[in-house]
Amino acid sequence: MSRIEIILSAILTFSVILNIGLVVYVRGAIVRLLSVSEELGDLQQMVNSFAIHLKTVYELDMFYGDETLASLLEHAVSFNEYMETFEHIYSLTEEEAEITEEGKGVDEENPEETNE
Repeated sequence: MSRIEIILSAILTFSVILNIGLVVYVRGAIVRLLSVSEELGDLQQMVNSFAIHLKTVYELDMFYGDETLASLLEHAVSFNEYMETFEHIYSLTEEEAEITEEGKGVDEENPEETNE
């Protein structure tokens, strides 16, 4: 083998190893991103549920007009609006879940169509 062939073989080997390493790293990063996205979506739902529950309690005759609850409700609504700024992150997994649910819904609603 000539010197050029050895150098080209070494470069090819290095390139293949580097590409495999990059694929493994990118896959792991995407998995972590999707996990964070799902967790942010869950957090958004919990904050929204808390704000709705707090509003319901505040509107009860017993607590209506309570300044502390009004302030807490205002804070919860403000926090909920702030969480919506991360919608582009947690919508990644919501879109995937909607597509999956739509596919399952068609099969479950019309099982005869899938058997034809």
